[in-house]
Amino acid sequence: MERLYTLDAAALDRPSFVTIGVFDGVHAGHQHLIRRLAAEAHAADQLAVVVTFFPHPDVVLRGLQGRYYLTTPQQKADLLLQLGVDYVITYPFSREASQVRAADFVDVLLKNLRLNALWVGADFAMGYKREGNLAFLKTQGQQKGFAVREIDLVANDGEKISSSAIRRAVMSGEVEKARKWLGRAYSLVGEVIHGEGRGRQIGFPTANMNVWDEQVIPANGIYAGWAWVDGQRFMAATNVGIRPTFEGATDVTVEPYLLDFDRDIYGQQIEISFEKLLRPEAKFNSIQALIEQIARDVDETRVYLQTLP
Repeated sequence: MERLYTLDAAALDRPSFVTIGVFDGVHAGHQHLIRRLAAEAHAADQLAVVVTFFPHPDVVLRGLQGRYYLTTPQQKADLLLQLGVDYVITYPFSREASQVRAADFVDVLLKNLRLNALWVGADFAMGYKREGNLAFLKTQGQQKGFAVREIDLVANDGEKISSSAIRRAVMSGEVEKARKWLGRAYSLVGEVIHGEGRGRQIGFPTANMNVWDEQVIPANGIYAGWAWVDGQRFMAATNVGIRPTFEGATDVTVEPYLLDFDRDIYGQQIEISFEKLLRPEAKFNSIQALIEQIARDVDETRVYLQTLP
């Protein structure tokens, strides 16, 4: 299993089954498609290849800014490789790339990936002005000798899923709905950096995370979830928000409090998941009232997570 950054870098020793898409979030529908592709490719003694894009075409062509992605590029590549594919190619998308004619891109796939079967959704389109739709690709396949297979992005239960719907759910704090559609809890990865030390001052030292500024973060609130540090998993009560009880706090931060944990992890990268929204962020009349509520949040986190696998 290997991640590549250009199509030219691929040196395949066998023909391949290929799927192409953004695959932001690698949700349950993506997983269902890609597991099937990998299984059928390997049964035919061929390679399974995923071609994805970064930046997101919406970001490049529509000029979107701010938090939009459900996964970092590395998270996405790792998740795709875990599904059993042989190669993940993160294709660098740009305005110049959007001008490539669909037939020319097909020729690149044939040359560099030894394309034998292309799996795409019914609404898939690629190339200049999205000319490479399903009908176009089927004609190309007949002319150039590869199969085209139409696949719907649905989960095992037949429910259609979209990255846009998951994005909206996460941003509104509906992390349990997002977990159902993702097939796993939504998570963030980031380096632990020094904050203002307020958590430690009140007896609940938090890990202030430097989260990628283009990745969606959940709505402000307190969440029960897990934290992974050096491959170990710990319970975590995570605050997302501006800490309104403290004067002058305006920046949104992501700060997990790791239960039963006492180690210096500054400078380390950790991952946290969001399993359940415990409550919205609130301003308290006193620090003591805040401390008492955090203690209740921690207890609720422990009880809830003990019910999960």
